[in-house]
Amino acid sequence: MNHDHGSEITEAPEPLLHEISPGIYAYVQLDGSWGLNNSGFIVGNSGITVIDTCFTEKRTRAFLETIRQVSTLPIKTLINTHQHGDHTNGNYQLPLATIIGHELCRREMLEINVPTVNPNPMYSGVEWGNLHLAPPFVTFSDTLTVYSDNLSIELHYVGPAHTTNDIIAWIPEHKILFAGDLLFNGGTPFVMMGSVSGSIDALEHLRSFPATQIIPGHGEICTLDLINDMVSYLKFVQDTAKQGHSKGLTPLETALATDLGQFSQLHDKERIVGNLHRAFSEIEGDPPGTKIDLKAAVSDMLTYNGGKTVRCIA
Repeated sequence: MNHDHGSEITEAPEPLLHEISPGIYAYVQLDGSWGLNNSGFIVGNSGITVIDTCFTEKRTRAFLETIRQVSTLPIKTLINTHQHGDHTNGNYQLPLATIIGHELCRREMLEINVPTVNPNPMYSGVEWGNLHLAPPFVTFSDTLTVYSDNLSIELHYVGPAHTTNDIIAWIPEHKILFAGDLLFNGGTPFVMMGSVSGSIDALEHLRSFPATQIIPGHGEICTLDLINDMVSYLKFVQDTAKQGHSKGLTPLETALATDLGQFSQLHDKERIVGNLHRAFSEIEGDPPGTKIDLKAAVSDMLTYNGGKTVRCIA
């Protein structure tokens, strides 16, 4: 079975800036594969609220330059949707901002640190720049409302899902939802560090928000319709895991024997292996979000990928 990347692009296009409602912007980095995340910002009368930074020093600098082309007001607040470096590595470049995240986001970031200190074997050839760890220093456990002038930005904890510490940012006045990595538009969902069942529950919870525009963690701006595709994939992972586990196969053996079918069109297909590691853990009775052997899971992903590091064009 061929697990290579086929005709996928080898160079990322220029990021896109969308004003999705007056003063509310989405910064979209396509094709949304490894390291190419989406961020956003809200321009108020006296300051700016930012949602997530970027993977590398250079990419965060480009994001901040884009913000400065829109407004020179100070960036007062930074919200992190979860711990992963493609959403947090650039935090340190906003030294005057109050950084907000879930309490587990702070804990996980302190444990893992930045990739220039604690290298990740999944990646090769990434120009990280001079990164420094800057975790959230205002944390919460369930919900928190942040204001941009009189505009409310509701933060809701929905994990464990993609990670243990996922939050969403809901702007009810404009029916806009920043979903973080609960949603991947065009890419394979990734729940190795969170929960398969928890992700399905979180996605079903998203349906309760009457959002007309959703900014996923990766890929093009979307609507609630994308939830159906995400849930279908995650149920496919669960079913595949049950079959493999019942046959005594490992997650890697299960992945190698699996035809991805309709999901083969999604990029970053090697994530099936990490997802199966998580699904096997849940089949064996581990609570959602339980720590698993990430080194083994990543090693298996790279084996599935032909022994190569993942395609990261960030």
